[in-house]
Amino acid sequence: MKIVEFDDAGRRIGVTEVEKFAKTDDEWRQRLSPAEFEIARKQGTERAFTGKWNNNHADGIYRCVCCGTALFDSKAKFDSGTGWPSFFAPIAGENIVEKTDTSHGMTRVEIQCVRCEAHLGHVFDDGPRPTGRRYCTNSASLSFTASHP
Repeated sequence: MKIVEFDDAGRRIGVTEVEKFAKTDDEWRQRLSPAEFEIARKQGTERAFTGKWNNNHADGIYRCVCCGTALFDSKAKFDSGTGWPSFFAPIAGENIVEKTDTSHGMTRVEIQCVRCEAHLGHVFDDGPRPTGRRYCTNSASLSFTASHP
C-alpha cells in the first residue's frame, strides 16, 4: 500500500510503499491506553469536549495513535463547536479511507487510517471553505507532534 509521508514540520517527504500495519487485539491493548484501544480499535467515541486535542491550537501534525501515519495538519483544523477536533481536509487524501457506517440506526461516513484501519471519527458535509467538509475526529485516535521550524 502507498501512503504519503510528512516530516514533523508538515513538509511532504513523498509517497512511500508500506505494509499494512496489523496487530492482534492483545498486541493493540499492550500498545494503546484503554481509551485509545476502545476508540481507535473498537470504533468507540469519546464524549464531546473531553478529548485532549479539542482545544489544541499549536502548529503541528496529527498522526494516527496506532501506527504514526500523518493524518491532519493543524493548518486545516478549525473550531466546529462540536467538542471534537475538526479539520476541513486530511493532510493527504491517500492516508485516510472513508467507509459507510450504518451503526446506531444512522448512515454516516466513517474515516479510518488507511495503513492500520484505526477508527478516527466521521466526515460530514458541513465544514468551512475551501472543502465544505468536517473531519470530526476523536482525540484518542490521534497523537500530536508540534512543528519545529
